[in-house]
Amino acid sequence: MKRRQFITLIASAAASWPLAARAQQPATPVIGFLRSTTANGSEHIATAFLQGLKEAGFVEGQNVAIEYRWADDQNDRLPALAADLIRRQVAVIVAAGIPAALAAKAATTTIPIAFEMGADPVELGLVAGLNRPGGNLTGAISLNVELMPKRLELLHEVVPTTLSIALLVNPASPVNAERLSTDAQTAARTLGLQLHVLRASTERDFDTVFASLVQMRAGALVIGNDLFFLSRIEQLAALTVRHAVPTISAYREFTAAGGLMTYGGSVTDAYRLVGVYAARILKGESPSELPVQQSTKVELFVNLKTAKTLGITIPLPLLGRADEVIE
Repeated sequence: MKRRQFITLIASAAASWPLAARAQQPATPVIGFLRSTTANGSEHIATAFLQGLKEAGFVEGQNVAIEYRWADDQNDRLPALAADLIRRQVAVIVAAGIPAALAAKAATTTIPIAFEMGADPVELGLVAGLNRPGGNLTGAISLNVELMPKRLELLHEVVPTTLSIALLVNPASPVNAERLSTDAQTAARTLGLQLHVLRASTERDFDTVFASLVQMRAGALVIGNDLFFLSRIEQLAALTVRHAVPTISAYREFTAAGGLMTYGGSVTDAYRLVGVYAARILKGESPSELPVQQSTKVELFVNLKTAKTLGITIPLPLLGRADEVIE
């Protein structure tokens, strides 16, 4: 071989080495994050999710990328957003909440899905069982729907003379609304209370809801756990104070915004668990073999400032059980 030919051959090979090396390097995996609410106000759950990923060895921007999709409280947008994530060939879909999980399940049977919700995924048809999900879905659930009887009990403890209580549900999430209504009716009968079920799926409905509270002479209100209500929690807290309605919610944000009480499962703990599961799936584990986890952390928050504004005295035993008292 002539010297010039040899030099040309070596130069050509050297030029191809970086390309070959890059081709052998694994691409950065992408997680699709799907939620029915707006991005605004969801920072705490995103932070908890990223913490779970980090605990299991993945850091956004370093060895994993995340594509966020927000439906802006329009559940009918979720199927298209899920389809978009599938076209992006994400490695895992994180379905935040019941509507997102249902949309993701309907969109794919092959891409792994890790969900978070406060309801039973077996009842919803998302998994075959909690211990062995069996399909392409698994995730974490927080204690929320199951806590409805306890919320009524706590509210009754704060306003014991009230005989009529209202429950607010979102008819746009019919499965969740039906379960909440059934559990609340059962608990109300046990406590000797009359329960009125009120419905709201848009902000425009809120005025009607609070006008109905006055007409019904309902002495207290339970806000059902629903992502739409969470996304409007500050507005709801302000309305409950303005209309002087003692109210309990499932979300800590409600009490922080001026609402009277919160009792619910720790959403942030559940999202941390989802982050850990998403990482394990990226490492090769199958969602069908990952048992659905349950966050058992339950929190009680009381806003004493609001109690004073409403002229309510919070019983000392209840204050003693609170995880946080806002004064």
